[in-house]
Amino acid sequence: MTSVKEQEAIRKLMGFLQEWDNAHKVARSRILDDFIKSNDGKTEPELELEFSHGASLFLARLTAWLRMTYMYSTCLNKLLKSIGIFLSAASGRRYLIEFVEIGGVLILLEILGLNHLKEEDKRESVKLLQLVTDAGRKYKEIICESYGVRSLAEFLATSSSAEAQEDVRVLMDSLGRGNPKYQNQVYKGLIAVLPCASPHAQQMALQTLAVMQDVVGEVPSALVEPVLGVLCSAHLEVQYEAIQLLKALMAHQVRPALLEGLVALLTPPRKKAFTFCEETAKDPAALRLREPVLVYIQQAAAAKAIGMLAKESAEVAEELIQVKVAHGLMVAVANLDHAASQRHASIALEYFVHTFPFVEECVKKALGHRLFQHFKDSPETWYTKMDPLQAEELASSRVDIPREMARMQ
Repeated sequence: MTSVKEQEAIRKLMGFLQEWDNAHKVARSRILDDFIKSNDGKTEPELELEFSHGASLFLARLTAWLRMTYMYSTCLNKLLKSIGIFLSAASGRRYLIEFVEIGGVLILLEILGLNHLKEEDKRESVKLLQLVTDAGRKYKEIICESYGVRSLAEFLATSSSAEAQEDVRVLMDSLGRGNPKYQNQVYKGLIAVLPCASPHAQQMALQTLAVMQDVVGEVPSALVEPVLGVLCSAHLEVQYEAIQLLKALMAHQVRPALLEGLVALLTPPRKKAFTFCEETAKDPAALRLREPVLVYIQQAAAAKAIGMLAKESAEVAEELIQVKVAHGLMVAVANLDHAASQRHASIALEYFVHTFPFVEECVKKALGHRLFQHFKDSPETWYTKMDPLQAEELASSRVDIPREMARMQ
């Protein structure tokens, strides 16, 4: 038989649940406020004591109300925080299992895709997904099987909240670890983020891709174009992360394609210098960079990346010489419309000239004795004294170095 004290506790629980069942939106909002205030940070035993060993009954009601109302944002933030108290409770694995079995993961992912919901609500949803992920590989797989990677990638690319994007980055990083069945799916989801319009999302995706290299192993060729594409970003933090990723990729089979792509960016097609980017054509009133400026930014970033990659590896430097990097760098140095292209290309070219005698001979022949001497004396500033005629001659000069010579060096 139950004691008087236990019977009283059960009556109290039943009264509380009945109050919840009969309450309307305003009353339920108040109940949630009281619950969050009184129970935040409690462990599973403490919650069971609070609810007379019937905490799961309240969690089931919270989840049911979430399923019915999440599309209408009815107390959504408070509701998610209340569920979070159960999912984060120490020793509360059974709460997590109950939430997942009732379809909680799918609801959380759907919340991310609803445009009319607030960013703070979506961020709370991401936090709950992180709690699910923290439970182990099985739960990571459940999220991935529920098309979670696609939902998270889309939210990362479109979110206007830097804090929410950081939360998604942490979650994607977690999904990519200890999850061999779906780690490639996570990797490809991050690649899909790179062409988006959010610089912060690009930065987050690049960071996570670089971290995942050791886990993923071989890299899909589909990565080449998006990584080279983000080099046109006017945001230095995005360029920095892209170059860090390029360094990590040098140990993989995509290296030749990346090096060829970088060298190709040094000589953008002339027709691009007279067109606007597609976004500007769609929205003429928008203050956007002209495409030639974007192309020049990409040219400068490519020259900078080439210089860094070459200095880190003699083997990479030789491969760059084989794909005619010297000519490409001279074309970039001759770009009088973009000083950054000239500076980075000149610094990179100086390294190749200093390191490889046969490159020095070819470049000296292309520049002429006087201009070459200026270049040797001051590689960071010599191009400022270049006139349009010299620039035209430099851009049209051919620096053909036989592949065999680069290999012999």
